Amino acid sequence: MLDLHNHTTFSDGTLSPTDLVREAIIAGVKALAITDHDTLAGWDEAFAAAGEALEIVPGVELSTTENGRSLHVLGFYPNREALDPALQERLEVRRQRAAAMVERLAELGYPITLPAMEGNRAPGRPHLAAAMVAAGYAKSMDEVFDRWLGDHGPAYVPYADFSAVDGIRLLRDCGAVPVWAHPYLFRGGTVETVLPKLVEAGLMGVEVYHPCHSPSDVRRLEEFCQRYGLIMTGGSDYHGPSPDAARAKSQTRLNQLQLPLALLEPLRQAKASLHAAIHGQ
Repeated sequence: MLDLHNHTTFSDGTLSPTDLVREAIIAGVKALAITDHDTLAGWDEAFAAAGEALEIVPGVELSTTENGRSLHVLGFYPNREALDPALQERLEVRRQRAAAMVERLAELGYPITLPAMEGNRAPGRPHLAAAMVAAGYAKSMDEVFDRWLGDHGPAYVPYADFSAVDGIRLLRDCGAVPVWAHPYLFRGGTVETVLPKLVEAGLMGVEVYHPCHSPSDVRRLEEFCQRYGLIMTGGSDYHGPSPDAARAKSQTRLNQLQLPLALLEPLRQAKASLHAAIHGQ
């Protein structure tokens, strides 16, 4: 079985890469993707921890926008040396955004200190929400999102404009297979209207299998993939055990979808064809 969407403490996950790998082995995962937000920093530890026990699929979840709303693009097997410089810019944007939300919370009467994020660790809203709970301003992280940090909350700061089209092109230029993450969580338009634009930009796959996709969503996405010649991927979008009791009840589980290892071969083939095209073979 495989799980192609997971986060570690290098972005907004609660498990280190080592602990994530250990959980994956226990859960029966044979291929595990590390897809932290806008950083590749968790790869090395994951490779070291995995050894020959399971296959690590190196990846990233790139934060982009479409129609003014957040749209995430997974990139698998990128050339690290090519992609890292661009991600450093994205990390700085994330830090500035987090700092701006901390400032807004303080203006609203809820001062917090953003936890130190050393090296290439990417701060995000979950870190702020956890700090709000720790400070006693809310009972749960969900409450923080509902009252302050949700997309329409008073402390919310939108993503800097980095289009999905530009993100897809960046990933392809760096040898990464671009895959639209959890399309039915996108709130800036319908999948039917947005997907053709992304395909034209070079999208190569869709995350069909995701805990938030209903059976009918999955069927539609499978049909879209067949229509546009896209590969299908899937994963639990696992962030580790939540310290927030309210969130722990509804969080996803590693290997939750029990996806077959056969899904990995088309992804490998897409990687090979992309790399061949880049190198003119």
